Amino acid sequence: MQTNMDVVLLYAFDPEVPFTNNQAERDFRFSKVKMNVSHCFRSTDGATHHARIMSVISTARKHNMNVFDTIKNIFEGKSFCFSHQAS
Repeated sequence: MQTNMDVVLLYAFDPEVPFTNNQAERDFRFSKVKMNVSHCFRSTDGATHHARIMSVISTARKHNMNVFDTIKNIFEGKSFCFSHQAS
């Protein structure tokens, strides 16, 4: 760690750098908690639908989009692009 101290502690000096880079684990955690509470998904399709919905919610949040409006637009068939919404 001493040889890479500037990289290891970059988060302390640059507010744009997250404390952890483990976003994938944080995104997966909700599904794991849901499985622990209900002990399982009733079907593979149910697990797939849950993963898709949570993916949309997570992506909308990362792009500072209103989650409710994003889901509403999906159901209304309106097109949108996450990449143009980023701040």
